[in-house]
Amino acid sequence: MLQTLKNIFSVQDIRKKVIFTVFIILLFRLGTFISVPGFDKILFMDQVGSSDGILGTINLISGGAFSRFSIFAMTIGPYITASIILNLLQMVVPSLEKLAKEGEEGKKILGKYTKYLTIAFAVVEALGLYLNYKRFLLPGLSFGPGAVLGVVLFVVSLTAGTALLMWLADKITEYGIGNGISIIIFVGIISRIPEGAATLFEFAKGGITSILIVIALVAAMIAVIAGVIYVQQAERRVPVNYAKKVVGRKMYGGQNTHIPLKVAMAGVIPIIFAMSFMMFPSTIINLITKSSPSGFLKVIHDLFSVSQGSHWYYLVIYSLVYMLLIIAFTFIYTMFIVNPVEIANQLKKNGGFIPGIRAGKTTSDYISTVLKYITAFGAVFLAVIAVFPILLQGAMPISITFGGTSVLIIVSVALEILKNLETQMVSRHYKGFLE
Repeated sequence: MLQTLKNIFSVQDIRKKVIFTVFIILLFRLGTFISVPGFDKILFMDQVGSSDGILGTINLISGGAFSRFSIFAMTIGPYITASIILNLLQMVVPSLEKLAKEGEEGKKILGKYTKYLTIAFAVVEALGLYLNYKRFLLPGLSFGPGAVLGVVLFVVSLTAGTALLMWLADKITEYGIGNGISIIIFVGIISRIPEGAATLFEFAKGGITSILIVIALVAAMIAVIAGVIYVQQAERRVPVNYAKKVVGRKMYGGQNTHIPLKVAMAGVIPIIFAMSFMMFPSTIINLITKSSPSGFLKVIHDLFSVSQGSHWYYLVIYSLVYMLLIIAFTFIYTMFIVNPVEIANQLKKNGGFIPGIRAGKTTSDYISTVLKYITAFGAVFLAVIAVFPILLQGAMPISITFGGTSVLIIVSVALEILKNLETQMVSRHYKGFLE
């Protein structure tokens, strides 16, 4: 591994990409400490900044930006929500579906639409946060003649922060290593690990929780990491044979190979999509209610804002909805990135066939069936790992913000980065991390 790291920095192109990625990460971390103008972050951190539940999750993903209410407090949530909606619209709007099939040019246009939609969602979410937390603005900006200025400063700062973060993520994808969105979330989560470990140690030292519980949590996390790596690396290899053909005096084909179908083809994307979707209802309710919600809105708000003190039936309902969303998004995203019909057509065009399966529609149906079975297993695994810590909230004396979802994201993104580096190293005749 040390030799591999040495090889990485010995190749100029890879070295530039790694250094550029680190530079963008440092800019992101710097931005998490720049607070919204006119906001009393000290009072906010004392009263709200250490909350668990949905606020704790937002703070975890943002790398502590929410607890300090920095310009990156909303993270890239609006961008993810816009991406989800645009991906779903591609299935029902013919013009968007046509753009998705037009290659790079179509992707560029869809990228612009995603960014415009991101700004719109960012403005809506910023307004919701203003209505919910305007009491923490400085007196001159929270009421009276300065109230309009307070709204403008608040909304523009958060919207600009989200736009900047989206731009930084795009630059990582374009010039750095890996997917920018995933890396931003990855860095935000791992930046909270030292603080979370210190808090857990203090709880054990102060007698708030038993040392056995701490050991059990660490053991469970190690088991989850091992399970995630196993599932992320697992694949179903569909055998493919190529018929022999004679061209001139030479014989071509006759090879035996396989189509690798990943069990977790969608990776961490369904988890991120589901988390963004679960945050959305409480944001909208905060936007349309001037004070604390009541009646039906309060029930919905409490349901989508579960924390350690929530009723057990809220935790169960929240977990079920969360699981269903993860499973649904896993299937949707997998079917979006893998087209069995196209695979079958390519096999037929190149003289390939699956043993015992006819070429054409029968082949595409067979691939679809296999894909559904392995995706179902991967989706249920992701859902169980993500939901299990939530169900433990009612039984544990401490909040488990850093749970299965965080581990899933960290492991998945880490594997993605290693594979990206490995691909670039192998293309230059070096051995990668994963052999």
